Amino acid sequence: MAKLSQFERRRRRVRTALRKHAGDRLRLSIHRTGRHIYAQVIDDAAGRTVAAASTLGTKGSSGANVDAAVQVGKDIAAAAKKAGVTAVVFDRGGFLFHGRVKALADAAREGGLEF
Repeated sequence: MAKLSQFERRRRRVRTALRKHAGDRLRLSIHRTGRHIYAQVIDDAAGRTVAAASTLGTKGSSGANVDAAVQVGKDIAAAAKKAGVTAVVFDRGGFLFHGRVKALADAAREGGLEF
């Protein structure tokens, strides 16, 4: 068996803890790259994405800063509320909870999502 990267070990640890504590709540999953940040509200039971937001559609600004992450957090909260979702579990994947990830989470909370 190949040795897993630190990121992959952290991602598996986070996902396992989420499964244990999530109950029937949907999952707010985020993905961060050097240029963009993405967020999805996923219904794992049905296997479908309920709401999504990212910096891909924004013109003139990069997704590689905290301001863009805040905007994505607000967008995903609005899209989730429109779909009737209020409570989620936050799946940060293998990303550390600081910087853009924290900014997105805080903005989603301010937008009305509970986690």
